[in-house]
Amino acid sequence: MHTIDLRSDTVTLPTAEMKAAISTAPLGDDVFEEDPTTIELENLAARKVGMEAGLLVASGTMGNLVSVLTHCTRGEEVILGDASHTYLYEAGGIAALGGIHPRVIPNEANGTLAIDKIESVIRTENVHFPRTRLICLENTQNKCGGRILSAQYTTEVRQLAQQYGLKVHLDGARLFNAAVALGTDVKELTKGVDSVSLCLSKGLAAPVGSVICGSQPFITEARRARKILGGGMRQCGIIAAAGIVALNEMVDRLSDDHANAQTLAQGMAQIKGLAINPAEVETNIVFFDVTEQQLTGQMLAERLNQRGVKMLALGPNQVRAVTHWGISASDIDTTLVALAAAVED
Repeated sequence: MHTIDLRSDTVTLPTAEMKAAISTAPLGDDVFEEDPTTIELENLAARKVGMEAGLLVASGTMGNLVSVLTHCTRGEEVILGDASHTYLYEAGGIAALGGIHPRVIPNEANGTLAIDKIESVIRTENVHFPRTRLICLENTQNKCGGRILSAQYTTEVRQLAQQYGLKVHLDGARLFNAAVALGTDVKELTKGVDSVSLCLSKGLAAPVGSVICGSQPFITEARRARKILGGGMRQCGIIAAAGIVALNEMVDRLSDDHANAQTLAQGMAQIKGLAINPAEVETNIVFFDVTEQQLTGQMLAERLNQRGVKMLALGPNQVRAVTHWGISASDIDTTLVALAAAVED
């Protein structure tokens, strides 16, 4: 049976072009900064987002952790959303490994952090308080349903940060999804932020890796933080080679994923026992609720799995589906048939 795996866009498989690039990539020792393919990837990523330099890391979690460790020291504080990936899904690394205090405020339904709420938790200088040093944003916002943070909003956050002498880090794991959905250059979404992490292994379909971008001095310090975390990867051009293909060839096609997600959402809205607002599906992430009596999200996921469709139950009644490279329009049609049958079982 053909399996339609919609649990995440991390389940993508590398393209034939990526495999070819991996097999022919020129290599060196990246800890000595001598791997030419890694250097090419880092420079490419930095140019894409309009920054001076880049640094390859093993994962998005490592990218965010390295960035926060570079911006903050022990006992200092970062402001971030209660639905942010760094707060929920990165094993508490900023506190456990960095001694950095998370100051959590609610994410709005559209994924943003309200400007007035950010300002209200910025610490005054007082011996009793940790010093506020950093604001973390996430674009697209995963837990809020792949919602897009606009360039205007990011600029407003940056203006607030400048007023208080703070830095801004952007978790841009799916930043290219946001840019494609808005029809804008990704540079418009990074203006004014001090650092950004980009994931190569989600919608862009590379097998592994993320890139942090920022100023040259920031990346120099980030390289040290990466080393502390065991992130010196030697001949990592075999990873970088696929990342170069991802950045050059896999961005424009993200619009296909967005179209498939919208088709899925529209179809779900017609199935009795499911609740979803298709207008809130802005990119490739689809959250919906199970409203059928006696049916939970986990039960629905299990029934779908028996029909060759995988989704991720995230709560008693909430389920997530993510479209990506390898999922076709016909797969979406098949999924909707399976959903309707699974609800009726």
